[in-house]
Amino acid sequence: MRRTAAAALAAALLLPLAACANDAATSHNGAAPAGKKVDGPTVKIMVGGLDKVIYLPAMLTQRLGYFADAGVNVELLSEPAGVNATTALLAGDVQGAVGFYDHTIDLQAKGKSVESVVQFSQAPGEVEVVSAKQADAIKSGADFKGRKLGVTSIGSSTDFLTKYLAVKNGVGASEFSPIAVGAGQTFIAALQQGSIDAGMTTDPTVANILSKQLGTVLYDMRTPEGSKAALGGLYPSSSLYMDTAWVDGHKDTVQKLANAFVKTLKWMNTHTPEEIAAQMPADYAQGGAPEYAAAIKATLPMFTTDGVMPADGPRTVLSVLAAFHPDVQGKEASIDLAKTYTTEFVTRATG
Repeated sequence: MRRTAAAALAAALLLPLAACANDAATSHNGAAPAGKKVDGPTVKIMVGGLDKVIYLPAMLTQRLGYFADAGVNVELLSEPAGVNATTALLAGDVQGAVGFYDHTIDLQAKGKSVESVVQFSQAPGEVEVVSAKQADAIKSGADFKGRKLGVTSIGSSTDFLTKYLAVKNGVGASEFSPIAVGAGQTFIAALQQGSIDAGMTTDPTVANILSKQLGTVLYDMRTPEGSKAALGGLYPSSSLYMDTAWVDGHKDTVQKLANAFVKTLKWMNTHTPEEIAAQMPADYAQGGAPEYAAAIKATLPMFTTDGVMPADGPRTVLSVLAAFHPDVQGKEASIDLAKTYTTEFVTRATG
């Protein structure tokens, strides 16, 4: 009953920040095959979609054998939405979550202490895609007025980013219709059927849309440059985040995880998209191997090479959330960003 109550509380806390960056991982729920067993601690990590390119370091670390090399047993679990990963973390079902960094800020506003311990990315990895039928009519966020704009779910990170792009371009958040279209194929179907005029998603969905000429890119936030142009700064997103109390009580285990993930990030920086794709499960390449490699290539610039949080990134995330999030708005001065992440482990990483 305690676990049920904890899960219910976690879900309630996260309701306004639902489905963070939920995209094309709907076919890979559950647990990933276990890696090599070693004599060391065991950690469960819930990933907000194992086959999303934005969360690629999680599975890649296991495939490369780097968890075992670091002396830690990791069980990777998958849910299609980042909010489910965070719910599992707060309920105590897992010790770590791989999802968007913005959860740590949202949770601090609600009195919970969760911190990013390895920062995978310095950009959202998100893309605003315009339907091919509306390409001539929607040229910027200024054209969002009166439009149906796809997001993964209401209150998601894609919802927040969409609202931010609208307001930045002079369109009020109430002047367009955010439409929850979910992940991968449901997003593509909504675009094809005209249920949405444009929408925000990630790779490999973006690559699939472009290859079929179903839409065009309006805002590309897969790179640091794209993040700065669209959001005014670096926007750290995918990360390994954990309960601060658990981190403080298991520093040796957290260091092993940091060693493994930093080793992976460095490996990614020295290998081609094709070499990275070859290490991943074959069924992740839903549109074919070349398209999957292209998706990785387009998204690769978002990743850090050392797991370190970009200096000005947290402030950008806070400013975006504060513009619309009811639990953050007005609390900016009370949010201690230094407690939403730590570089203690990645700076000591031996990866």
